[in-house]
Amino acid sequence: MGIIQTDKWMKEQFDSPIKICEKLLPYFKDSTANQIYNQLLKFGMYKPSWPTKRNLDLMNEKEVWKQVRHIFENYRDKWSGPDIPIFLFPLGQRRGLFMRQENTKSGVSFPDKMFLFISDVSDLKEIEALFVHEYHHVCRLKKQTKKMEANTLLDSLIIEGLAEYAVLKNCGKSYLANWCHMYSKKELLAFWNTYLKEHLDIQKNERKHDDLLYGRGRYPALLGYAAGFAIVENYYQNNNYSEKLSFSKEASDFLGNDGVFC
Repeated sequence: MGIIQTDKWMKEQFDSPIKICEKLLPYFKDSTANQIYNQLLKFGMYKPSWPTKRNLDLMNEKEVWKQVRHIFENYRDKWSGPDIPIFLFPLGQRRGLFMRQENTKSGVSFPDKMFLFISDVSDLKEIEALFVHEYHHVCRLKKQTKKMEANTLLDSLIIEGLAEYAVLKNCGKSYLANWCHMYSKKELLAFWNTYLKEHLDIQKNERKHDDLLYGRGRYPALLGYAAGFAIVENYYQNNNYSEKLSFSKEASDFLGNDGVFC
């Protein structure tokens, strides 16, 4: 399916995002347009405003839909990835759950679709980095035997770490997300022992899963993302990297025999 022309949707209904989400109903089973919109808002979907309209205008000026189509075709062929629908929207002004850089780009992926939320179109490589991260998620989810809902905290740490390691390999160190460098190795080891290692088996539907992954409440910010990247980076410092194997390798394989990552 590839890139969906959401630019045309917004040309007609930018000020009515619920109407736009009605067009997404075929892609979300048993959901209403309001439920879809509220879900996407958590990850960076826009609310109508002058700044977000300006974002949309810049996206059109820079032909972002065309640029992302080329990026998608490249990685779909390179990774033998699935042909999924990809939806582009302006990034909202408020921070979503996952931001690559400060209020510039965000995204969310599912096994059968992907959403990218964009505000900064000055560097196409940054958009590619966002795409690589999210599309790696899609490819890995497609290769896993268990359903996404059955994922554990360890599965979530590894899927985030692997996706950002793919950014490192394909786009370069300067395009890594800020959370890759947020903590020192010493700090991450302390966090691992204090917060994470006893909770790796908690399920995705448990509240503590997201608290640890995103670093909510008393936990360090973006704890799971930072730890996941450190685990994967440490693993590949000692093992050969294969991009295609990174889609299917078991999450537990990235930990040492004693259950630690370094």
